[in-house]
Amino acid sequence: MDDHNKRVIETALLCAQEPLTVADLTRLFAEDIAPGEIDDALLELQKAWEDKGMELVHIATGWRFQSRLAMREYLDRLTPEKPPKYSRAVMETLAIIAYRQPVTRGEIEEIRGVAVSSNVMKQLEDRGWVEVIGHKETIGRPGLYATTKQFLDDLSLTNLQSLPMLEDAAPMAAAEQLGQAVIEFDPSATVETVIELDESGQPVTQSMSEEVAIEITDEEISTEISEEVEEVSPESEDKSGEPK
Repeated sequence: MDDHNKRVIETALLCAQEPLTVADLTRLFAEDIAPGEIDDALLELQKAWEDKGMELVHIATGWRFQSRLAMREYLDRLTPEKPPKYSRAVMETLAIIAYRQPVTRGEIEEIRGVAVSSNVMKQLEDRGWVEVIGHKETIGRPGLYATTKQFLDDLSLTNLQSLPMLEDAAPMAAAEQLGQAVIEFDPSATVETVIELDESGQPVTQSMSEEVAIEITDEEISTEISEEVEEVSPESEDKSGEPK
């Protein structure tokens, strides 16, 4: 493909508000352009932008230009809104869904060892990162959660196989790896009241103190929730005063 046609593709991608597929890009030309030529041009453009603040990436819904992660701290100074921060609870829940999908809410709770707050699930669904794709054929037919194409796009991933490889199966380790990929999160904060479950799956009675500050962030609205939760472990009386 000649330089002019590559420049046309580059311009279209820079001006597009949504990712463009190879099929979209072929419509730029009156003459027939083979998809293979488009693919080659995209790879050449990707290489040409390697040393710039923008990068051309292939994600689940197509190709797009985006700022590099290293540029975020500078670009944030242009906007008064704080970038969204996600708590440990949200990130752990998202990581479990991403790596174990499809998964039920009960299975998430079993892995995390605590009940999952409805607020956590709502944040993930409102953000467009998870959705119910079906129901498990068991008692109560609980919903099966999976990640969406929006989740892949926001993490600049082409597919689920592009997720960071897990070095540790623990939920927090997975959450940290997702957080390092793109998403900002605060591992010291929680958005849920953590409820420990006993062996039968029932909530354990506990005394707790909470300090909550709400500031929801989703494009135009910012939210930041922090809670301090003191849990009582059912394992022994000696540990009953230990905070989690």
